Amino acid sequence: MPVRTMAETTASGIDIEVLFWVGCAGSFDARAQRVTKAFSQLLEKVGVSFAILGNEEMCTGDPARRAGNEFIFQMLALQNINTLNMYSVKKIVTACPHCFNTLKNEYPALGGHYEVVHHTQFLLQLLQDGRLKVEGGSYAGSKITYHDSCYLGRINGEYEAPRKLLAALETDLIEMKRCKTNGLCCGAGGAQMFKEDEPGDKRINIARAEEVLTTSANIVAANCPFCITMITDGLKDKDKQDDVMVLDISEMILNSLS
Repeated sequence: MPVRTMAETTASGIDIEVLFWVGCAGSFDARAQRVTKAFSQLLEKVGVSFAILGNEEMCTGDPARRAGNEFIFQMLALQNINTLNMYSVKKIVTACPHCFNTLKNEYPALGGHYEVVHHTQFLLQLLQDGRLKVEGGSYAGSKITYHDSCYLGRINGEYEAPRKLLAALETDLIEMKRCKTNGLCCGAGGAQMFKEDEPGDKRINIARAEEVLTTSANIVAANCPFCITMITDGLKDKDKQDDVMVLDISEMILNSLS
């Protein structure tokens, strides 16, 4: 599918409604690429004019800052801010809570002031505005549990947007014991995704996968590429990857419309 870059829209004089920040995972990880495509298709279906930065998009610097390398974080952040400001970007939507948190809460200190929304918040707004129409579909009545990602949930206090979208899909939502403000990390946050395990009795993603299995849900709804990877790996450890699917909410909405 053709997706325009900011360079192309600017050269053509096309005004866009929102910049879609794809993120490193959404660009390079094969599983997360499917989420990127699904969300882009949703935007196309409802007529949202959007663009991406393409090769001009750098990592937000989140993993570097979490790992303690402030120099690399600021170098990446300033490069991104210069690019965003050059295009006079006002509103950004991203499917990665890590990118969302960094762009929203950490870039302003370096001169990057934008309206930043997570893709579940954006999809809910489209639903409430009547631009996106979701009426049950293929997931109606399905047993689903929802995993709160740390950077959307506890760090930014967004618990309702994803759940309202799942309610619109008419799913049978079964909450895990640890959810919302008491949610359990998937094990990838704070740059843990990129380092060796620390000593312990059990990997966090395996513990979370066990909590998923106690719900007897057939699907885990997620909103973060890291969470999707970690929970999927946890389910593989339990040999349950064929019994429980891990899906981003945007994928579920697109599938229900197809």
